[in-house]
Amino acid sequence: MAQLEFALLGSGSRGNATLVRSPSTRLLVDCGFAVRELRARATALDFDLASIDGILVTHEHSDHIGGVARLARAHGLTVYLTPGTASARKDWHGCTLQRISPHQSFRVGDIEVLPFPVPHDAREPCQFVLSHDGRRLGILSDLGRVTPHVVRSLADCDALLLECNHDPAMLAAGPYPDALKRRVGGDWGHLSNPQSAGLLQALPQARLQRLVLTHLSEHNNTPLLARAAACEALQQDPAWCVCAVQDRPSPWLELA
Repeated sequence: MAQLEFALLGSGSRGNATLVRSPSTRLLVDCGFAVRELRARATALDFDLASIDGILVTHEHSDHIGGVARLARAHGLTVYLTPGTASARKDWHGCTLQRISPHQSFRVGDIEVLPFPVPHDAREPCQFVLSHDGRRLGILSDLGRVTPHVVRSLADCDALLLECNHDPAMLAAGPYPDALKRRVGGDWGHLSNPQSAGLLQALPQARLQRLVLTHLSEHNNTPLLARAAACEALQQDPAWCVCAVQDRPSPWLELA
């Protein structure tokens, strides 16, 4: 088995979940799917949800947290989340919660977890960098702008899951009400393709071997536009830059 592997079970406004595994530890980052749907997607990857060592939660919006409590109760899993995220929901009965600081790293098995805060319209949102044996996987979704701390936190990643939520022109001309357009495109909403490209340009790229563009809006973006922006920032068109989809899991992607 590779030192570190990951697979996205789905990414978008209708549900998000990512599996990460090392030789001895299995983590789930977010669970915005019903347990039955999550189990079907995991089975397609030959993965047993009962083997998970913990669930990391980024924030309390339903497309990231909707299935967390039921899954945790079903398999006796520990949920790692900030105090603000924990306080945003009332369905934690029967769950084991581990409240974390978004400024302090911790370990689950042999994976080191580095949370870092992000600007998003939630109570205490964070994102994560997961490390094992010198390999670093950065996970960045649901933030309205890129801060210097975000850039520092994601430096020297071997793989990056990067939000490319919307194309600004498509959002402006799209079907959303004006208030929702302002929210999505604002400083506490979601990253646009140009913002994500700007982040890529600000990051060291020497170690990057996997780039997955995530959380693409079904109404305000296309994989072609998102990938073109990323490839322009990378100054190349690598096969390892791909777009996650909403309706099916990705294959397992490894960091050798």
